[in-house]
Amino acid sequence: MAVDPKIIPYGSEIMIDGQIYMAEDCGGAVKNNVIDVWVEHQGNSFGVKYKEIYIKREN
Repeated sequence: MAVDPKIIPYGSEIMIDGQIYMAEDCGGAVKNNVIDVWVEHQGNSFGVKYKEIYIKREN
C-alpha cells in the first residue's frame, strides 16, 4: 500500500473492509488522505473507491 508518510507512517497496519494492508510505499499522486492499494488480480479495472479505513495505533 502506498501512503503519504506524513499522514500514515510506514509500517502501519491498515484495515479496509476487514482486510489488513501494510503501509510500505509512497507515490507521486499519493498525497494527504489518498492511498494506493495494489491488487494483483484486479489490474486497472479496480478503479477509484472511497472507503473508511482503520489504522492500527500502538499504545
